[in-house]
Amino acid sequence: MKEKKMSKMKRAVLYDPEDLRIEEAEIPVPGPGDVVIKNEISLTCGTDVKSYKRGYPLMTPPFPLGHEASGKVYAVGEGVTKFKVGDRVVSHNSAPCHECYYCKKGLHSMCEDLIINNSKNGAFAQYQLIPARIVKQNMFHIPDDMSYKQAALLEPFSCAVYGTANVPVEQGDYVVVNGCGPIGLMFIRLLYLKGARVIASDMSETRLETAKKLGAFDIVDISKVDDQIEAVKALTPEGRGVDVAVEATGLAKVWELTIQMARPGGFVLCFGGTKAGDTVTVDTKLLHYSQITIKGVFHTTPLYVNQAFELLKMHAIDEKDFVQNEYKLDDVEKALIEHSKGGVIKNFITYN
Repeated sequence: MKEKKMSKMKRAVLYDPEDLRIEEAEIPVPGPGDVVIKNEISLTCGTDVKSYKRGYPLMTPPFPLGHEASGKVYAVGEGVTKFKVGDRVVSHNSAPCHECYYCKKGLHSMCEDLIINNSKNGAFAQYQLIPARIVKQNMFHIPDDMSYKQAALLEPFSCAVYGTANVPVEQGDYVVVNGCGPIGLMFIRLLYLKGARVIASDMSETRLETAKKLGAFDIVDISKVDDQIEAVKALTPEGRGVDVAVEATGLAKVWELTIQMARPGGFVLCFGGTKAGDTVTVDTKLLHYSQITIKGVFHTTPLYVNQAFELLKMHAIDEKDFVQNEYKLDDVEKALIEHSKGGVIKNFITYN
């Protein structure tokens, strides 16, 4: 029996902070090289939560929300041969041009013409158009033994894989990860797999327990210590500080704390995106005389999207540790609010 074709769909659109509306829209029609996916699963994300609460620096409202999803091919545009209607697929939300100055330098996340699909086609929707460039570079067939939830972890996991690749970690290194949200937990797992002794720092008991399950050797419950910096340093030999410090909260004050946790000659990765206009203060004596390296990393690249998908196939991380409660699209705001409270890692949206 053929699926009944419809012309309308529902999607979530953010008009202003905490003004999220479920609207009716036309189901997208694919152009040449495009694919339209009928979403089966969408996941909540810390970036979605921050966008809902305070907006997003790279997008001007109103814009559709959501960027983690998987489903089945609903329609394909002219020239698409790799995918057909009915295929189980997952797509990343971006793709670089490979032609600009930064792409030619190998800095694909800095692409001057980076397509970020959720600026026009959010994942909190019954149907989602995937532009041709993303279809060509960052869209994958889901294996028969992989669930839609597992596949939908692709976008955030690829960011963590990219971030970890930028960290000069060696086996036996002491590494702190500040923030045990989804991205922080993915960092913890990847750094553990690289042989690091990982210290997880957060205030959520649920997330700290998950961090231990994913490989954290030590934890710091910041709700129970007076000085987060000293609590972390106390877990390192002679209290010298960590070899690598990773920030995964998107809070400027945590960037500053993270910088102060590194040992002399240590490395600091600032990964969490902060609120537009935020600034941080760095002690110049610490930066200069301790020779620490501070690096910011944004998003990911096709190389690490592909690596992340292979790691998902290997169950380097598992949906059971990351995806908790089910909601319908009409209740996506409730799903985001629950996510923001820290009692879950992610929630998922299902569609009839």
